Amino acid sequence: MRFATYEHRHQRRAAVVEEDGTLHPVPGTRSLTELISCGDGLDALLRAGASTLDVPPGPHVSEVRLLPPLQPPTVRDFVTFEEHVEGVRRSVDGAGVGGVPEAWYDAPTFYFTNPYAVIGAHDDVPVPPGSEVLDFELEVAAVIGREGRDLTPDQARDHIIGYTVFNDWSARDLQSREMQVRLGPCKGKDTAATLGPYLVTADELEPYRDTDGFLRLALTASVNGEVVGKDLLSNMSWTFEEMAAYASRGTVVRPGDVLGSGTCGNGGCLAELWGVRGEQSPPPLKPGDTVTLTVEGIGTVSNTVVAGRDPEPLPTARRRTRERP
Repeated sequence: MRFATYEHRHQRRAAVVEEDGTLHPVPGTRSLTELISCGDGLDALLRAGASTLDVPPGPHVSEVRLLPPLQPPTVRDFVTFEEHVEGVRRSVDGAGVGGVPEAWYDAPTFYFTNPYAVIGAHDDVPVPPGSEVLDFELEVAAVIGREGRDLTPDQARDHIIGYTVFNDWSARDLQSREMQVRLGPCKGKDTAATLGPYLVTADELEPYRDTDGFLRLALTASVNGEVVGKDLLSNMSWTFEEMAAYASRGTVVRPGDVLGSGTCGNGGCLAELWGVRGEQSPPPLKPGDTVTLTVEGIGTVSNTVVAGRDPEPLPTARRRTRERP
């Protein structure tokens, strides 16, 4: 089953999406977040969706503005594609031909990104203030539907309610500079993150699961209609269940939490191609460019880059003559 959150005639609604794009609004519900936050998991969401199909249909998806399927309380973005790590390390970290750090193989590393920066499937993306090297990142995100702590991977499967397409927009010039401080990305990843077009419930994607537990979904990235990257989601080095289990280690995951797969390989972002080719080809994104990402079984998001604001000036750090009390 597919769910959408949309805006139509100044009203926000959550709906079940039929194959032909017809929307069936969930009665009394303005956001899919409301349905997920009850914490009753996939079965409860499917029951709510099935009952919604009995009510009169609403508008067609082409007549509405698609919003992010949900407003997540947290967004953990993992890095699970080995090929991506190797290529981006060359171009962003300046690590030459150093390959993949040995520590990467220890566990599915992630960072927390900005839940307030989530945008819809067709929203414009402003260039981050002060950036001249904007990039996209093709990912899939799992959504948590039940609270859990210290989960095993087998237990975690029952906590994943569905999946959506995730574009982790990245200001590579800002990211490269700030990560020299050894705290991870901040403003390089802070302006926009696309989620959409729908939340596809986990049961819908079970036919794509291979014998090792990975979802074998085709991934395609295009810029201005030209394909620049293609990969399979099953090239991840950890499953979503393993990622969810690691996320819950020593803490809790809660309904609505988003877990990004990390960027796929073979052109899942421009920076990987820059690292492989030794030059910025294709060039960084600029206003007017449209990035279209398609994930088999989930759908397509397509966002156009627009001009952003100039940064408000701040002083550099004060180099102190250190005094002690």
